Amino acid sequence: MTNLPKTDLRVLLPTARWAWQLTWQTNRRLLSMITAVTVFISLVPAGLAFAVRGLVNAVAAVIANPATPPNEMIFWLLVGLGFTLLETVGNFAVDFYNQRLLDELNISVTTDILEHAAKLDVAQFEDPAFQDVLERARQGAAARFASFVNNALRAVTNILQIVTLTAVLMVIEPWVGAVLAVIAVPYLFFQWSLSKSRYKMGFHRTTNHRWTYYFIDKLLNNRNIPEVKLLGIAPLLIKQFKEIMVDFRDQNKQIYGRIFRGSSLFATISTVAFYATLLRVALRVAGGGLTIGDVAIYGGAMARLRFALEQAITAITDVLENSLHIANLRIFLDTEPELLNGGSITQGVQEGGSIEVRDLTFTYSGASKPTLKDVSLHINPGETVAIVGRNGAGKTTLVKLLARLYAGDMGQICFEGVDVRQWSTKALQQKIGFVFQQYGRYEATLADNIAYGNWETLEDDIDAIQEIAKRAKINDLLKKMPNGFDTFLGRMFGEYNLSGGQWQRLAIARAFARDASLLILDEPTSNMDAKAEFRLFSRFRDLAKGRTTILISHRFSTVSIADRILVMENGRIIESGSHQALVELGGTYAQLYDLHTRQMNQANSEK
Repeated sequence: MTNLPKTDLRVLLPTARWAWQLTWQTNRRLLSMITAVTVFISLVPAGLAFAVRGLVNAVAAVIANPATPPNEMIFWLLVGLGFTLLETVGNFAVDFYNQRLLDELNISVTTDILEHAAKLDVAQFEDPAFQDVLERARQGAAARFASFVNNALRAVTNILQIVTLTAVLMVIEPWVGAVLAVIAVPYLFFQWSLSKSRYKMGFHRTTNHRWTYYFIDKLLNNRNIPEVKLLGIAPLLIKQFKEIMVDFRDQNKQIYGRIFRGSSLFATISTVAFYATLLRVALRVAGGGLTIGDVAIYGGAMARLRFALEQAITAITDVLENSLHIANLRIFLDTEPELLNGGSITQGVQEGGSIEVRDLTFTYSGASKPTLKDVSLHINPGETVAIVGRNGAGKTTLVKLLARLYAGDMGQICFEGVDVRQWSTKALQQKIGFVFQQYGRYEATLADNIAYGNWETLEDDIDAIQEIAKRAKINDLLKKMPNGFDTFLGRMFGEYNLSGGQWQRLAIARAFARDASLLILDEPTSNMDAKAEFRLFSRFRDLAKGRTTILISHRFSTVSIADRILVMENGRIIESGSHQALVELGGTYAQLYDLHTRQMNQANSEK
């Protein structure tokens, strides 16, 4: 589990400064407008207080002497009206600029998260602890920045209001400053303690939050619904989901109770204290020491001061709390890929996709023993090699290491005569076409689904896409499309959905779309019927011409076309040779092939 980050101010202040700088870089004009208008608004209450005082005194003068012209009364009334209108319009302006800034931050921060995620390694996304880091980083990231800015400016506004209003009130009643300090400091510490408690609660909830997403996905995703319904496990999943949510509710109830009790206590004490000072002012007015305007300004400004004090403390602690959450984003953005970017080499010293593996060992994070142990092999340029073995033998892990999706613990992998650690990772992976077991089903057009194999080259080249479709034998699939290559595929947004085998044929076409010297096909026909498989591999030699090819398959009709077959068991290569040679050897491959043949014969006899 990831340790809880420090929550002291020495850690938070640099984060707050970073957040402000990032917001400034996102849109300095909007931030400047928000700041300027906010500072202006903060001065309005003091101006209104003086306007009210002047108006009350002018009214009192007219009452005392009806012959007094009402000019002064009208003047102060207009001044108050002006301040009120400016404050009203200013608040609307702040809301307008804040909404625009939120949109800008949403684009900027979310893009930063996605771009950084694209740089990280596959292994990092398979780590549950890193998934928690990612979840904390993405939880309302843009909204946190916008809230940070809004609350920072709100804190400035209210602090300026407190300073100006206190200065006005202390002219009338000097004790108001002492009362303010006695009330504000304990309440500030209470709110900060509350903010840290909320953050810690949210931090430790992250894994359970991801569990709720898991349950929702299982119950709402069209891929999962058929099996969930058939098994009848929806009530069980709902029960587990509800248990987590009930626990969240009970935790929230405790926080809500603390907020209610603390806020009520502050409101009670501050109100009583300020009214006590108001009583002193009223008694001084009655004694002739102050004017009626003084008591009027004191009453209105006092209420505004108490509200500004509460808002300032809340805003300050919200800024600090947002800084804690923004620190989660910094932790994610500071996460470096373990593989980094490799070296600088973009071209091998050999051609054709040769591979040399020497004493390769690899262990998954958290595993107790290696998945691969001292694996060595050599694949010649243009050779087709099949890898077979029981589930868990390490076949898929090996080819992912060859594609530099993982880094080995020990040993060496050379591609085209160069150690993969010296290759630029991007350049290396551009020379590899890979059909994964969990192949992509992209919500995009048929043309895009092919072009993704070599997007930068094929994006606007429909002729090249059509040629790839023809070579990959998916023209029959094209005939079923209502809008040809422009047909949008998928269940979420598409107009036409494909079967598993059809999606797999598109994945193979996508692999062949790349100008790759190495093709890796991991169970490339697992979702195809026998007819579709035969048609694919009848043209396989033509499709793979000039490329080194690695096949992983449980279908012996597939692997038998290979020039050479490698047999893996318990993370090691135990046999190597042609189909015929391995059958004659009578080892593990021969046993697997014999079992496959008997199963096929039995299946045919039962038809």
